[in-house]
Order: sequence, then structure tokens, then C-alpha cells
Amino acid sequence: MRALPIPRRTFLRGAGAAVALPLLDSMLPAARAARAVAPRRVAFVFLPNGVHIPDWTPAEAGPGYALPHLLEPLAPVREHVLVVTGLAHDAARAHGDGPGDHARSAAAFLTGAHPVKTSGAGFRAGVSVDQVIARAVGSGTRFPSLEVSCERARQSGECDSGYACAYSSNISWRAPSSPVAAEVSPRLVYDRLFAAGPPGETPAERAERLRGRASVLDLVRGDATRLRGRLGTTDRRKLDEYLDAVREIERRVARLEEGGEPEGAPAPPAPGVPSDYRQHLRLQYDLLALAFRLDLVRVATFMVANEGSDKNYGFVGAPGGHHTLSHHGGDAEKIARIKKINLFHVEEFARFVGSLAGTPEGEGSLLDSCGIVLGSGISDGDAHNHDHLPVLVAGRLGGAVAPGRHLRLKGETPCCNLFLSLLDAMGVKAASFGDSTGRLAGL
Repeated sequence: MRALPIPRRTFLRGAGAAVALPLLDSMLPAARAARAVAPRRVAFVFLPNGVHIPDWTPAEAGPGYALPHLLEPLAPVREHVLVVTGLAHDAARAHGDGPGDHARSAAAFLTGAHPVKTSGAGFRAGVSVDQVIARAVGSGTRFPSLEVSCERARQSGECDSGYACAYSSNISWRAPSSPVAAEVSPRLVYDRLFAAGPPGETPAERAERLRGRASVLDLVRGDATRLRGRLGTTDRRKLDEYLDAVREIERRVARLEEGGEPEGAPAPPAPGVPSDYRQHLRLQYDLLALAFRLDLVRVATFMVANEGSDKNYGFVGAPGGHHTLSHHGGDAEKIARIKKINLFHVEEFARFVGSLAGTPEGEGSLLDSCGIVLGSGISDGDAHNHDHLPVLVAGRLGGAVAPGRHLRLKGETPCCNLFLSLLDAMGVKAASFGDSTGRLAGL
């Protein structure tokens, strides 16, 4: 039996649930007629406290560079990653405001704006590049943008030398005085993506609707069975593999929610926040990959932790707070621990990149349409400098990026030059962004 074409925006629906579908062969005639290439997506992954730059920076430029120690986990995906050195965030410097480099580095990371120094009301940074993209392309997807984190944000009070906590806890800013809070709970990210309720539903009604349900897939089982009967053999296999992947994420969320206290914590974690940081990180990455795969969103941000975070990484052999260790003062033992933390984050990023590269989309992979930026607003956590920032760009972004190289730029190249080029790649017209001085040559 010949499978009938189905629309690209087909959802599996049930009581209070709407599950998007991956690209199926049955969708291709309509999809190709509407759009010849896969949609482009960008994500910005933020690392707190900088890195140990001497072991991050490649000695050679171009495609033949040797991976330095901290980038060795990229070996399986190096052909998909562009290493960029020489970028700077001048807006993160003091400019007369004194201490507070951590707060400024996060606030300036995606805005290129120097934040107003205040510990309370009146905080102000700038509009972040992800939100500029969301305004331009967000109407084409179910969600205009997605913001996730692995550490709870503090939106009030002071967190860094007279700077409001809003600066250290947010990299996405809808307006200069309006940060976009990231979701730290994988359960709530999952529910947002797949358990949409009726228009106007209150938080209490949503909680009641979701209470006690075992799986969102149970709610759409009937619709999935009906759709399966319309599909050809290949698409049935794709549908089954996809639904298995969604259910596995559900199970992982549930298992982690049942975990004990996180290492060194004096109290149980907040509801829905896993106690295992490695698994928490992986779940957020996997949910982001799923949102891109289903074209639910085309721009996202991910804070692996807040800027200035003093998270304990004893599970990778680096006991002690991250921020505390970053002020190593040249101490060899502290530097060794910082490098273990840096390696851990590069390993998890490489895993994420590999999962995108291994997900077929059209005639290539999901990663081919993506531009995934990993970086920090601080270079060395001990020096608190904001030049020679650690930046990686994974994916080809539909041909706008040529990965597999080390792109060495002239020092003090504004990081916003990269963002301006990414705006171009996403079809967003802008003469400038932040403190940009032009497009990034050689991207």
C-alpha cells in the first residue's frame, strides 16, 4: 500500500498533550515544496568561571591543528567543530565600575552591553542575540525560543560585588531590563514541549491536569496507532524509534526525580531538579536536541551553571567549589582540578554534538543545519580577563560555518562580530549588534 503524504506540522494529540513528529518520508513531498533546505537553528551554551586557557588554545591555526589537552574530548567530532580564538567582550570589563567581572561577563555574553552596576532595582543590560533571532524567526515554530539551565537563578539580591543576581543568573535578555529566566527542571522543560494544555490554562489547572499521569505518550497512543496505519514500512520504523526515544527521556526524568540529595547539599533538591548533575546536564542537552529535531524551536540558550557558580565537581575528581578553585593563584593542585572540570564540560558538549551529528535530517544530519556556540564571558577565571575568550562553534549552520578548523583572530576582535555573522546566517538583517565592528571574516 502506498503511504499517503502527511503535513510536516503533524502532531500526535491526546488529552492535554501534543507531541510533534520527526521528519518522515511521507512528509518530504510537501516539505520540499514548501522549503528546499532544512531550517537553520542556533544554540548558545554558557560556561561559567572561564577555563585554563594554556591547555585550551591550539598552537596551530587552520585544519591541521593539534587538539590541546582540554579539547581532546572533541576528537570524535572535531570535523564538526570550529575552534575560535581572539574574541573579546570589552563590555564585560569594569570601565570604572570596579569589581564584578563574573556578573558583567554573563550579562555581556550575548548582549555585548555593559551592565548598569546595581544590587537591586534598576538593573539593565541589553537585548541578547538569541532574542533578536527569536523575534525574527520565532513565529515559524511552536516556541519562539527555549532557555534552560542546570542551576536555579536568583532574580533578586546581590551576587557579585554590588551587581544584582539577575546578571549572574541570566544570559538571555528580552529587553535591557527584562531577563528571560531559564528553566532548570527537565520535567518542566519536557512538559512545556509535549504537554500543552488548552488556551488560558492557569498554573493550578495545569498542575491538576498533569498530576498522576504516567506518560504523555499514553495520552497520544490512539492517535499514534492511527497514524502508524497510514505510514510505509520505513516511516513506521522511524516513528517507533522516535517514540521509544521520547519514552526513554521520560523514564530518565522520573528516575532522577527519585534520586537523593546532591553531593554537599544541606537540603533535598527543589522538585523536579535531578540530584545527579551529570545526568541533569545530559537531560537538558537531550531535550534541546529533541526540540531542534522536531522543529519546535530554532534558537535556544543553555547555562550549564550560573556565572560565579561554586558547584562541587567532586564526582570528576575535582572537590571544592568551582569558583573558589578558579582563583587558583598558580596553585598546581587547584589548576589540576580546574582542568578536570573543563574536561568534563567539553566531554558533555562533544556528546551533545555527536548526538546531533548522528541524527539524520533530509540528506544530511541535524547538526548540518545547526550552529551551536559554546563559550564564556571570562577567559581565565583567576585573571578575570575578557579577551582571548574560549569559544567553539559546532555545526555548519546550513553552510554558513566551515568547521573542522582553528580560526585564529586578531586579539580584541569583538565577540559581537561573531553574533552579527550568526544573525546574517539566520536571515536577520542588522547593521550592527552590541559593540560589533563588522562581520566575522573567515567563519
